Parts: sequence; structure tokens; C-alpha cells
Amino acid sequence: MTLLENAKKKFVAIGLETLLNLSARVSDKDLIRLTYFAEKIARKGKKEEDIVRVIIKAREGIKKGHPWVELGKRIIRETAPGYKKLMINFFLNSIIFSVSKRKEIEENEGFYPPSQIVISPSMKCNLHCQGCYAWQYKKEDDLSLEVIDRVINEGKELGIYFYTISGGEPFLRKDLLEVYRKHNDTVFHIYTNGTLLNKEYTQELVQLGNVIPLISIEGFKKETDARRGKGIYEKVMEAMDNLKEAGVPFGFSVTHISLNTKVITSEEFIDMLIDKGAIVGWFFQYIPIGQKPDLNLIPSTEERDLRRRMVLRWRNEKPVVVYDFWNDGPLVKGCIAGGRYLHIINNGDVEPCVFVHFAVDNIKNKSLKEILTSSFFRAFQRRQPYKDEDEEKPNYLRPCAIIDHPKFLRDIIRETHAHPTCQDAEEILIGDLAYGLDRRAAEWKEISIPIWEKAEEYQKYH
Repeated sequence: MTLLENAKKKFVAIGLETLLNLSARVSDKDLIRLTYFAEKIARKGKKEEDIVRVIIKAREGIKKGHPWVELGKRIIRETAPGYKKLMINFFLNSIIFSVSKRKEIEENEGFYPPSQIVISPSMKCNLHCQGCYAWQYKKEDDLSLEVIDRVINEGKELGIYFYTISGGEPFLRKDLLEVYRKHNDTVFHIYTNGTLLNKEYTQELVQLGNVIPLISIEGFKKETDARRGKGIYEKVMEAMDNLKEAGVPFGFSVTHISLNTKVITSEEFIDMLIDKGAIVGWFFQYIPIGQKPDLNLIPSTEERDLRRRMVLRWRNEKPVVVYDFWNDGPLVKGCIAGGRYLHIINNGDVEPCVFVHFAVDNIKNKSLKEILTSSFFRAFQRRQPYKDEDEEKPNYLRPCAIIDHPKFLRDIIRETHAHPTCQDAEEILIGDLAYGLDRRAAEWKEISIPIWEKAEEYQKYH
């Protein structure tokens, strides 16, 4: 970073800190004025179009009284003082300067780096949840701190300041706190079962100020304990209480299976999570991988569509940021695997997606840049966004190469000779599982086409 860029970064950081201190107290009218000031600064940059769009969208939200405005004020009021650094770093690095850096790399080197990387340092876990893919991986290998540190340093050079830590149970490895502490200009999302987040561990997160836990939950007590084990729901509730009390911002992660549809799409469920203090949530769909894959656990097309509708509604009506990993394909214009996102597992193999358990390269002997431009990842990029031969344009409600376009995944694995990264990974490509996925994909295609073509919320993508 040049002296001029560094000076600009410090100037904007001071401005952001001032805004954070003010925004919990000022009126919406004053906040609108501040967005005009921020837009004026952003427009002075040569490559700041994305930031300008974010600022304008924020201003529109304030004018309309969007619930996220009150969410933002609540976050500022209730989070520990050290987490202001996280908010500033996220805005500066992940939204402003990293976008410019990635655009520069695209212009000079011909590829656009991802905005985030997922790392699973270990596949060890203290639970044994039904259908979890982590148990199919070998447990002996853990990524060393040296390798993780190198990956993050390489990522920063590519403009990547947002890292998701998964597993396994990441909080089993307390040595990872050293990584979070060292890279204090970076945001870490930690997917966790929540059972280790006692008051003592939570205080360590307060001291770090750059870690956001996302706690897995399957519904209420009945659904969560059925999949995760007796007593886990109460531990999850306790973890959320500890985080809220300490001022650590946190979120939730839900896996939608055919057995919990009614609960996870209910107002009672989302309102409970908001009351507990969650600021963000991710909805995932069960994929038949991992232990004893079961096609019957996949939500039906009607259940998937119900989840889509509820997430869209909550996004406009609730003070919580919610995303759907599959149904939000329109937000990212299709599949992001193998280019705009990747997964480094515990032995160093690099998967294009956490649900695609195949790899060609290993991070221990390749750089991030080499892997992002590899023939394996290019095979995904070349086909994205996916569309069938009978389609003129892609349907972003069908973004996935596993459950929406399984033929593409089979073609890519065959073409690149990618090897499975865990036990029984090939089963998704052959036999009953492959047939079942083809059938489900056809069913979702039929129901999603009229939604994609006619629903008002998707017209801007056509």
C-alpha cells in the first residue's frame, strides 16, 4: 500500500469511527445527510462504483425505515467497544479497498480474486451430528498455524480480508486465537456448534474484537437435540446468552431438512433468534453427502420455495440480516464455487465449495493465485452461470452444480480427474444418489422457472 493510500485509509477510518459513535444517537434525518457526505468522498475514487451503490442503497433503506437501520443502531449500542474495530475493518478492507485491489488484479492478471475464503483447520469435533460431512474426512491431519498464516497473507495481497473458519469444531483449537490476534485487520466468521462458548472463552473473543461466531441450530429443542444430541439446544441458548452479555456480535446457521421445515420457517423461530441477539443468519439446505446420505432428508421443491419466500420476507421485515445459500443465487449471479469462493480442508486440499468434496491441488505446495487460476477451478468458472441447453439465459434460482445442475459437476470431475477428498465422495456422482439428484433438479427447474421469469423481485436481474 502506498503512503497516499495509507493516509486515505486512516482518514476514512477516523471518519467511520466518528460515524459509529454518532449513529446510535443521531436521527435518521442526520444519518441521511451523512450518507451524502460519504458518497461525496467515495466518488473521488476511480474505482469506487460498488461503494457508491452500497451507500445509495443504505440511504434508501434509511428513508424507507428499513428494520436494518435499527439493527445497525442496536449493534453499535450493544457490542463491546473493541468490535468497533471490526466494523471499521470490514467496511474499509472488505468493501472499499479490497474491491479496488481485486479490480486491479483482474485488469492486470486476468482473474478476479474471491471476497472470502473458507478454511477448515481441523475436522475434529466434540459432537456427532446426523448427516454431517466432517465425519467423512480423515481426522489425523490438521492445518498448521504456519500454513493458515501464509494463506491469509497471500489472501490479503489479493484483497481478501474476510475468512470463514469451519470444520469440525473450530473452537477446539485454541491456538487459532493466535491467528485471529495477529490478523487484526481481518474479519473471521466462525461456524461453531456453540458448546464451548462459556463465559471464559467468550471473554477471549471480546479481547480479539474481530471474530463473529455463527452457531448451528436446527429449530427449537426437539429438532436441535434430534440431530445434534440431547442437551445441545440448552447449550446453544447458553452460548447465545454469553455472547450477548459480553457484547460479541454473533449469528446463526440452520440446515434445512425435510423434517424441520415448519419450525425453521416460522415467525416464532426467527423472532426467538432475534430476541437472543443474533444479527445475521444463514440458511443452508441438506445435501446428501457425509454420513449415510439420505435423499429423503432433502427438502421438497415446495419446502425449498417456502424457505425462499420466508427469507425474502424476513429480509424486509425483521431486524436481522438473513441469507439463503441456494435461493439467494440472484444476489451473486449464480454459483460462486471455484473462483469467487473456495474451501481449504484440514490436509491442505482445496475444494471449490464446502459441499464439493473433490480437489486437484493442495495449498501446501501451491499458492492461492495458482489454485484460483488452475484448470480445475477454470472448469467451474467457464461454465458459470450454469444453464441447460434448452435455456437462453441462466436461471439464478438454479445456481448449484450439485442439486440444480448435477450433470455439470459430473462433467467437471470427469474432465479434470479431480480426486475425492473424503470417504465415499464419489457416491454423489453415481447410482441412486445421482439419479435422485437429477430427479430433484428437474422438479425444482419446473417450479422455479415461472418464479424466476415473473416474480417482481427478480425482474432487475433479467
